[in-house]
Amino acid sequence: MLFRLAYLSMTNAFALRLLPISDQDKDAEILVLQHQITVLER
Repeated sequence: MLFRLAYLSMTNAFALRLLPISDQDKDAEILVLQHQITVLER
């Protein structure tokens, strides 16, 4: 069960990365990642 969940998560992640991403989506992802870094640095 755990292996299946991990497999589905990975395939979904790779499938989403293959789709074309607009500049606005990239900017939003960068902002989210920067926020995650600042939270982790606290």
